Amino acid sequence: MYILRIEHEIYDFDSWKKAFDSDPLRRQKVGVCRYRIFRPIDNPKHVMVDLEFDSKNLAEALSTALRGLWGQVEGKIMANASTQIIELVETREY
Repeated sequence: MYILRIEHEIYDFDSWKKAFDSDPLRRQKVGVCRYRIFRPIDNPKHVMVDLEFDSKNLAEALSTALRGLWGQVEGKIMANASTQIIELVETREY
């Protein structure tokens, strides 16, 4: 499993979430299997999103597409976006 990890600052969570939920890049259609949204407990103006993929190529393609989308919203609902593609190596539940 490959994860596109996204981090950025936000101005207002509700506005950001509305934009996220509008799903302009059609996450499921471009290969996202699952997503998770995180916020640090000491910084509600920071968001981390993990988008899970079966393929590294799909993760890379969406990362590229996101950069184009962010050019339209940078400074309006979010700022300072960064991405990283990581591979899930092991998981265990207790």
